[in-house]
Amino acid sequence: MPALQGEDAAAFSLEDQSLSSWVKFSVLLAGVFALLYPIWISPDTGLGKELAALLSSVGSSSEVTMVLILTLFGVVHSGLAALRPQGEALIGARAFRVVFASLSLPLAGLAVMYFINHRYDGVALWNIRRVCVLGLPGVHSTVWALSFLSFYFLYPSTFNLLEVAAVDEPRLHLWETGVARITRHPQAFGQFVWCAAHAAWVGSSFMMVTTAALLGYHAFGCWHGDRRLEREHGEAFRALRDRTSVVPFQAVWEGRQRLPPDYWREWARLPYLAITLFCFGTYAAHPAMQQAAYWLGW
Repeated sequence: MPALQGEDAAAFSLEDQSLSSWVKFSVLLAGVFALLYPIWISPDTGLGKELAALLSSVGSSSEVTMVLILTLFGVVHSGLAALRPQGEALIGARAFRVVFASLSLPLAGLAVMYFINHRYDGVALWNIRRVCVLGLPGVHSTVWALSFLSFYFLYPSTFNLLEVAAVDEPRLHLWETGVARITRHPQAFGQFVWCAAHAAWVGSSFMMVTTAALLGYHAFGCWHGDRRLEREHGEAFRALRDRTSVVPFQAVWEGRQRLPPDYWREWARLPYLAITLFCFGTYAAHPAMQQAAYWLGW
């Protein structure tokens, strides 16, 4: 096996954790939500509803509005990611991460809530939910399993919660184990699986437009991410690129990547247990999420 050029993904050791860091993380998270509620979330005072109304007035339909929301998110999210070196040099890595998250997360929340409220808009293209009503087994379970699987392709940086919240100094990591052996851009493939499952289940023209916009943005993200990693890591990234692929398993079947005999150990890690619990919790919370979206009125 060739020596790793990148880092071991999803590695987590309780011995390396600092209680004070996680206390800071909890306090910071609570403080962020306390600020976001009156500024962004509240139907009475929040700017989220105002922005949704503004974009809806520009768009001729909910499909167009959804594209506008995702475009705005993409410009802010990818634009700030591209400016990361300059931003960190100017105000520091932690401060720039706070700015990045403060602008990106509210827009992501707007996209999610607007999607929930409008997912059945437009033309009904098919209805496999009716197949479930007629008693054909396995349809709902297949859709659920695909949605569940999609979250296992989360980008490993998502597991570094202390860096995400800027408690630890954020870094642009170069991952090479675990899911990165299968695809260099796992979040893009996970989004594809999620979109396939939800498009099959929802079956509306709104869902298809949303799917096209999401997949288009993630295709751009693959190029953009490689460009940023090469700028940050140089030759180490080019070596990793030669033995990984964007298309899942392509590097494996071409012989450029060899899965180690104990490959399962790169998945048998605590962050993936957290993902499993998150998936079950999110599925159970679907009714609450729908009620919240209706209450927000986005």
